[in-house]
Amino acid sequence: MFRQIKTYLPTVGLRGSLYALWGSIKNKTFDLKIEEPGIRHPFYLRLPSSDAPTYKQVFMKHEYNFEVDAEPKIIVDAGANIGLASIYFANKYPQATIYAIEPEQSNFNALQKNTAGYENIIAIHAALWHEKRRINLVDPGLGNWGFMTQETETSEQIGEERHLVQAITVDNILSDYDINRIDILKIDIEGAEREVFSNTSSWLDKVDMIIIELHERMKQGCNRSFYNGSNGFAYEWSQGENVYLSRQQKK
Repeated sequence: MFRQIKTYLPTVGLRGSLYALWGSIKNKTFDLKIEEPGIRHPFYLRLPSSDAPTYKQVFMKHEYNFEVDAEPKIIVDAGANIGLASIYFANKYPQATIYAIEPEQSNFNALQKNTAGYENIIAIHAALWHEKRRINLVDPGLGNWGFMTQETETSEQIGEERHLVQAITVDNILSDYDINRIDILKIDIEGAEREVFSNTSSWLDKVDMIIIELHERMKQGCNRSFYNGSNGFAYEWSQGENVYLSRQQKK
C-alpha cells in the first residue's frame, strides 16, 4: 500500500494516490480531474495507469519545451495517447492546428474527452504506418502507453491482439487534410517508427522538425531505420526520452 502511494504521490498528490490505491484494490480505474496552471481546460488521468508518468513527462519535466524561431502552424502528434502532448502544444501554440493520432480504442476515447474543448486539436483514430491498410493493435503488457502495432499476416508474436485499426501514412495526413508542410512531427509509436521511416522519400522534405522516442529495446531495427530515413536535418539533440531533429537550431 505504502509503495503504491509513494509511486503516485509526487505526481498526482495524495488524492490521486488514494485513487490509484483504491483502483488497484478494486481492479478498476478512476478518473482524476487535473486543472493545470496555464492550461485552458481541465483534463483527466486514469488511475492507476501509465497516465500519471505521461503527465509527469509532459507537464512536470517539460519534455516538449523548446524554443522556436516562428510559431508552428501544423503539428502532428503521432501516438497521442490520451492527448497530453497535444494539449501542451495547443496551449503553447494556440494558433497551430494539431492532428492527434492514436490507435488504441480506450486511449482514443480518453483523447477525445481530454481535447473536446480545443477546436485546434483534431483527433484521428488510426496508427501511423508505412502504408494505408488495416493492422493489428497488440498489447505487450506494458500498460496504456505501450500498445504496439503489427502486420495482420505475421508469425511474430509480441503480445495479445486487441483489435484491428486503420493504419495511415504521413502522405495520407498531408493529402487528406490539405497540408503543405508539417512544422513539428512528434512521434511516440512504440516501435512502429521502424516501418514509418523505412521509406520517407515522398514526405521527409515537407517536415521541419521531428521529435521522436525510439524503441529499439522493444523492436530491433528502430534506430537504424530512423537514422537512415531522416537525413537532411541540420541539428540534433536529446531532451528527456526524445530525439529532436530540426532544420533550424531551436534548442
